[in-house]
Amino acid sequence: MQQRILGRTGRTISAIGLGTWQLGADWGDVDESSAFDVLRASVDAGVTFFDTADVYGDGRSEQFIGRFLAQHPDLEITVATKMGRRGPQDPAQFTLDNFRAWTDRSRENLGVDTLDLVQLHCPPTPVFSSDAVYDALDTLVAEQRIANYGVSVETCDEALAAIARPGTASVQIIVNAFRLKPLDEVLPAAAAAGVGIIVRVPLASGLLSGKYTAETTFPASDHRNYNRDGSAFDVGETFAGVDFETGVRAAQEFAALVPEGVTPAAAALSWVSNLDGVSTVIPGARNRAQAEGNAAAGSVELPAEFDAGVHDIYDRFFREAVHPRW
Repeated sequence: MQQRILGRTGRTISAIGLGTWQLGADWGDVDESSAFDVLRASVDAGVTFFDTADVYGDGRSEQFIGRFLAQHPDLEITVATKMGRRGPQDPAQFTLDNFRAWTDRSRENLGVDTLDLVQLHCPPTPVFSSDAVYDALDTLVAEQRIANYGVSVETCDEALAAIARPGTASVQIIVNAFRLKPLDEVLPAAAAAGVGIIVRVPLASGLLSGKYTAETTFPASDHRNYNRDGSAFDVGETFAGVDFETGVRAAQEFAALVPEGVTPAAAALSWVSNLDGVSTVIPGARNRAQAEGNAAAGSVELPAEFDAGVHDIYDRFFREAVHPRW
């Protein structure tokens, strides 16, 4: 597993991490035994970075991680959590008092005194330009509630605003073969500033696994069912911002690019993790096999022409429809 420095945190982490939204049972039911199996398999495969949030299963994901790490105190794992979506999405809610309450809850869930990294969880756009917000985050660091802070964003402009702040350690943003806009400005700006980039949704909510057809259905509780059109949160947060059938066709062409002996998912993870400026990629996993497959993608080598093929598919299926959006 390749190792990278996570921006201004100075921490060394694995190039392939683990996203744990699914452990909160927001992608269908995951029991504690299955959750621990995913965490253990990821660690065994060299993963040293877990990403979670206080709203994943209303804290369930954080609690699983906290109990797992308490049982394995020898592990050197960096845990990033998020805050800011437990209340109304009003910039006035992003205050020091609320930050203290939210981080205290996460500290309890994770069983730690100081959180490794706390990210604002896709807050309203004005939050990214608020001096008071960054002053409050600096106060949390001074109080040792958190060691570092970063942001999770929906748009490139939000990312650039956060990168310009001297205390921002990392930016979490959607980047995948169907979401290339961050390559234009965000990744170069982050690299120049020494800010880490955490890539979320690297498989376009599973589209890039090559397993879906236009007839694929998902459980009622799965965000891939209820957020296909962006009604629950931002358009393109689930899948790629185009209609599902178009995404499936693009995924079929992507799969045709993949070298023999490599899965589409492994190719997608390898490609995005090796982009200049990317610190780590956080695919989710619901079982041991998925966790092992994700981690193994860190050692996949792709032919030189693969990148050109990715850009060609993006230009034909996505650029006109989604590039201006984010």
